[in-house]
Amino acid sequence: MAASPLPSANLLRKQLKMMQSDKDLSNISAGLVDDNIYEWEVMLMISDDCKFYGGGFFRARLSFPGDYPHSPPKMRFETPIWHPNIYPDGNVCISILHPPEEDQYGYESAAERWLPVHTPESILISVISMLSSPNYESPANLEAAKEWRDDPAMFGKRVRKCIRDSLEG
Repeated sequence: MAASPLPSANLLRKQLKMMQSDKDLSNISAGLVDDNIYEWEVMLMISDDCKFYGGGFFRARLSFPGDYPHSPPKMRFETPIWHPNIYPDGNVCISILHPPEEDQYGYESAAERWLPVHTPESILISVISMLSSPNYESPANLEAAKEWRDDPAMFGKRVRKCIRDSLEG
């Protein structure tokens, strides 16, 4: 007798189907990696009105835990991207993807962190918003944060290169 799927698998199937049929999300494409409901490949097509990243096509992966939605997924950009809140290895650092517990450093309140009401859609919309409004006070990439703050022209030049590269690859 086959094991029944985890409740999280059914929820993720429903959320993926809803995202794929939502015409308001035409700038986000999502699908499964190797037919695995817990691994999604997403493409974020950033609108031209987004400061710095407009026109870019950035590929990323969402990896969901078996106890989703009680625990957050992880998100990693596969397309190289220069941003204060994205680690050099592509992992995204945004409050809503942090576990639902008190921040040991006292920087974030529990309400800013992961809540089971978040969906893949709300995560991706938050990440798109983060691209144009980084939190450089709590950076994942210190060099990008310093450049964003101290040398916006150089920051913009690096980001434009990321955009060009995203269109080629």
